[in-house]
Amino acid sequence: MSNTVKNIYYPPGGILIWLLMILEIFTFLGAALVFIYYRKTNLEEFIESKQMLSALVGTVNTIILITSGYFMALSINKLRENNNKKSSQFMLLGLLLGVLFLIVKGAEFYHKIDIGIGFNYNTFFTFYWLMTGFHFVHVLFGVGLLAYMYRAVKNEKYSNQEMFDVESSAAYWHMCDLIWVLIFPVLYLL
Repeated sequence: MSNTVKNIYYPPGGILIWLLMILEIFTFLGAALVFIYYRKTNLEEFIESKQMLSALVGTVNTIILITSGYFMALSINKLRENNNKKSSQFMLLGLLLGVLFLIVKGAEFYHKIDIGIGFNYNTFFTFYWLMTGFHFVHVLFGVGLLAYMYRAVKNEKYSNQEMFDVESSAAYWHMCDLIWVLIFPVLYLL
Protein backbone atom coordinates (compact mmCIF):
# COMPACT_ATOMS: atom_id res chain seq x y z
CA MET A 1 0.00 0.00 0.00
CA SER A 2 1.40 3.40 -0.95
CA ASN A 3 2.02 6.03 1.72
CA THR A 4 -0.64 8.31 0.19
CA VAL A 5 -3.31 5.61 0.40
CA LYS A 6 -2.08 4.57 3.84
CA ASN A 7 -2.34 8.18 5.14
CA ILE A 8 -5.93 8.39 3.93
CA TYR A 9 -6.94 5.32 5.89
CA TYR A 10 -4.59 5.82 8.81
CA PRO A 11 -4.49 9.43 9.97
CA PRO A 12 -1.67 10.49 12.34
CA GLY A 13 -2.18 8.60 15.57
CA GLY A 14 -4.54 6.09 14.00
CA ILE A 15 -8.26 5.95 13.43
CA LEU A 16 -9.18 5.02 17.01
CA ILE A 17 -7.73 8.20 18.54
CA TRP A 18 -9.61 10.22 15.91
CA LEU A 19 -12.87 8.43 16.76
CA LEU A 20 -12.24 9.16 20.45
CA MET A 21 -11.51 12.80 19.63
CA ILE A 22 -14.71 13.15 17.60
CA LEU A 23 -16.71 11.61 20.46
CA GLU A 24 -15.10 13.95 22.99
CA ILE A 25 -15.59 17.03 20.82
CA PHE A 26 -19.26 16.20 20.29
CA THR A 27 -19.66 15.66 24.04
CA PHE A 28 -18.30 19.13 24.79
CA LEU A 29 -20.19 20.63 21.85
CA GLY A 30 -23.41 19.14 23.25
CA ALA A 31 -22.65 20.61 26.66
CA ALA A 32 -21.99 24.00 25.07
CA LEU A 33 -25.30 23.87 23.19
CA VAL A 34 -27.22 22.94 26.35
CA PHE A 35 -25.39 25.76 28.16
CA ILE A 36 -26.52 28.23 25.47
CA TYR A 37 -30.10 26.98 25.77
CA TYR A 38 -30.09 27.47 29.55
CA ARG A 39 -28.43 30.85 29.09
CA LYS A 40 -31.42 32.01 27.04
CA THR A 41 -33.82 30.94 29.79
CA ASN A 42 -31.73 32.50 32.62
CA LEU A 43 -30.02 35.36 30.82
CA GLU A 44 -29.67 37.70 33.79
CA GLU A 45 -28.22 35.00 36.04
CA PHE A 46 -25.77 33.90 33.34
CA ILE A 47 -24.61 37.46 32.62
CA GLU A 48 -24.06 38.16 36.32
CA SER A 49 -22.26 34.84 36.81
CA LYS A 50 -20.01 35.33 33.78
CA GLN A 51 -18.87 38.61 35.34
CA MET A 52 -17.51 36.53 38.23
CA LEU A 53 -15.05 34.91 35.81
CA SER A 54 -11.87 36.58 34.63
CA ALA A 55 -11.78 36.83 30.84
CA LEU A 56 -8.09 37.75 31.24
CA VAL A 57 -7.32 34.49 33.07
CA GLY A 58 -9.30 32.55 30.46
CA THR A 59 -7.45 34.32 27.65
CA VAL A 60 -4.05 33.68 29.25
CA ASN A 61 -4.92 30.01 29.63
CA THR A 62 -6.06 29.90 26.00
CA ILE A 63 -2.73 31.33 24.86
CA ILE A 64 -0.85 28.90 27.11
CA LEU A 65 -2.70 25.86 25.75
CA ILE A 66 -2.52 26.88 22.09
CA THR A 67 1.20 27.62 22.45
CA SER A 68 1.64 24.22 24.07
CA GLY A 69 -0.08 22.63 21.07
CA TYR A 70 2.24 24.54 18.75
CA PHE A 71 5.29 23.15 20.53
CA MET A 72 3.81 19.66 20.32
CA ALA A 73 3.39 20.09 16.55
CA LEU A 74 7.02 21.21 16.29
CA SER A 75 8.00 18.17 18.33
CA ILE A 76 6.26 15.84 15.87
CA ASN A 77 7.92 17.57 12.92
CA LYS A 78 11.36 17.19 14.52
CA LEU A 79 10.68 13.52 15.26
CA ARG A 80 9.74 13.02 11.60
CA GLU A 81 13.17 14.49 10.78
CA ASN A 82 14.61 11.92 13.23
CA ASN A 83 15.87 14.71 15.48
CA ASN A 84 14.97 13.25 18.87
CA LYS A 85 16.89 15.92 20.77
CA LYS A 86 14.91 18.82 19.27
CA SER A 87 11.70 16.78 19.38
CA SER A 88 12.07 16.11 23.10
CA GLN A 89 12.96 19.78 23.75
CA PHE A 90 9.82 21.01 22.01
CA MET A 91 7.76 18.34 23.74
CA LEU A 92 9.13 19.44 27.11
CA LEU A 93 8.06 23.02 26.36
CA GLY A 94 4.58 21.77 25.44
CA LEU A 95 4.48 19.67 28.60
CA LEU A 96 5.57 22.54 30.84
CA LEU A 97 2.95 24.82 29.32
CA GLY A 98 0.36 22.09 29.95
CA VAL A 99 1.42 22.06 33.60
CA LEU A 100 1.19 25.87 33.67
CA PHE A 101 -2.35 25.65 32.28
CA LEU A 102 -3.26 23.27 35.12
CA ILE A 103 -1.70 25.59 37.71
CA VAL A 104 -3.57 28.64 36.43
CA LYS A 105 -6.84 26.71 36.16
CA GLY A 106 -6.25 25.17 39.60
CA ALA A 107 -5.74 28.64 41.08
CA GLU A 108 -8.96 29.77 39.43
CA PHE A 109 -10.78 26.74 40.86
CA TYR A 110 -9.32 27.41 44.31
CA HIS A 111 -10.42 31.05 44.19
CA LYS A 112 -13.97 30.07 43.20
CA ILE A 113 -14.22 27.54 46.03
CA ASP A 114 -12.64 29.99 48.48
CA ILE A 115 -15.36 32.59 47.83
CA GLY A 116 -18.12 29.97 48.02
CA ILE A 117 -18.80 29.35 44.35
CA GLY A 118 -19.22 25.62 44.09
CA PHE A 119 -20.98 23.17 41.82
CA ASN A 120 -24.46 24.00 43.20
CA TYR A 121 -24.02 27.79 43.33
CA ASN A 122 -26.32 28.30 40.33
CA THR A 123 -26.97 26.83 36.86
CA PHE A 124 -24.16 28.80 35.22
CA PHE A 125 -21.59 27.51 37.68
CA THR A 126 -22.90 23.96 37.45
CA PHE A 127 -22.03 24.12 33.75
CA TYR A 128 -18.76 25.90 34.53
CA TRP A 129 -17.62 23.19 36.95
CA LEU A 130 -18.74 20.35 34.71
CA MET A 131 -17.18 21.69 31.53
CA THR A 132 -13.95 23.10 32.94
CA GLY A 133 -13.55 20.26 35.43
CA PHE A 134 -13.98 17.61 32.74
CA HIS A 135 -11.54 19.50 30.53
CA PHE A 136 -9.08 19.79 33.46
CA VAL A 137 -9.11 16.00 33.81
CA HIS A 138 -8.43 15.65 30.07
CA VAL A 139 -5.47 18.04 30.29
CA LEU A 140 -4.17 16.27 33.40
CA PHE A 141 -4.25 12.97 31.52
CA GLY A 142 -2.63 14.66 28.51
CA VAL A 143 0.19 16.02 30.68
CA GLY A 144 0.80 12.47 31.88
CA LEU A 145 0.92 11.25 28.28
CA LEU A 146 3.33 14.02 27.29
CA ALA A 147 5.56 13.30 30.28
CA TYR A 148 5.80 9.65 29.26
CA MET A 149 6.35 10.52 25.59
CA TYR A 150 8.97 13.14 26.47
CA ARG A 151 11.01 10.59 28.37
CA ALA A 152 10.59 7.96 25.65
CA VAL A 153 11.53 10.35 22.82
CA LYS A 154 14.48 11.69 24.79
CA ASN A 155 15.68 8.11 25.35
CA GLU A 156 15.19 7.42 21.62
CA LYS A 157 12.49 4.79 22.09
CA TYR A 158 10.74 6.45 19.15
CA SER A 159 12.04 7.59 15.78
CA ASN A 160 10.66 8.68 12.43
CA GLN A 161 10.16 4.97 11.68
CA GLU A 162 8.24 4.29 14.89
CA MET A 163 6.20 7.22 16.15
CA PHE A 164 2.60 5.98 16.24
CA ASP A 165 2.25 6.43 20.03
CA VAL A 166 3.76 9.91 19.89
CA GLU A 167 1.38 10.93 17.09
CA SER A 168 -1.57 9.54 19.07
CA SER A 169 -0.51 11.54 22.12
CA ALA A 170 -0.08 14.68 20.02
CA ALA A 171 -3.53 14.20 18.47
CA TYR A 172 -5.02 13.83 21.96
CA TRP A 173 -3.18 16.98 23.10
CA HIS A 174 -4.53 18.95 20.15
CA MET A 175 -8.02 17.71 21.05
CA CYS A 176 -7.54 19.29 24.49
CA ASP A 177 -6.65 22.56 22.73
CA LEU A 178 -9.69 22.35 20.49
CA ILE A 179 -12.07 21.61 23.35
CA TRP A 180 -10.74 24.58 25.32
CA VAL A 181 -11.13 26.82 22.27
CA LEU A 182 -14.76 25.63 22.17
CA ILE A 183 -15.63 26.13 25.84
CA PHE A 184 -13.58 29.28 26.54
CA PRO A 185 -15.75 31.67 24.52
CA VAL A 186 -18.97 29.98 25.63
CA LEU A 187 -18.19 30.38 29.33
CA TYR A 188 -15.97 33.47 29.45
CA LEU A 189 -17.10 35.67 26.57
CA LEU A 190 -20.81 35.12 25.78
